[in-house]
Amino acid sequence: MYDQTNPVLSNFCFFLRRHSIDELPQLINILRGDMALVGPRPLLEEYLPLYNNFQRKRHQVRPGITGLAQIQGRNAISWEKKFDLDVWYTQHISFSLDRKILLKSLRAVWSPINVREQGLHDHEKFRGNPPLLNVQL
Repeated sequence: MYDQTNPVLSNFCFFLRRHSIDELPQLINILRGDMALVGPRPLLEEYLPLYNNFQRKRHQVRPGITGLAQIQGRNAISWEKKFDLDVWYTQHISFSLDRKILLKSLRAVWSPINVREQGLHDHEKFRGNPPLLNVQL
């Protein structure tokens, strides 16, 4: 999205990304039934083997265009916090919660915060969890 040789295109792409307009094509996935408006954001397939049992619970619901993690900090929160919010959502899913998330998401689109300015990279790559120590008491 960043091209030093074409600053007009770069500015246009930055505007699309900053205001999440680049997410609109996902509406096709909603119409097909592959996604929901609200739910945990889909992550890269390469992350699947890195999830622990708790993090896998985020797959109990359809992925969404927006979710609890997006309105709670977008790119400014850690992977652990994102997974905690995603799993909490799956355990507390309701129409009223979805409505609140949608309203806050719309507000975030008009007033974008926590969008990375430099290079428009989303977030650092998920590297999995440190191995748990087997402690015997």
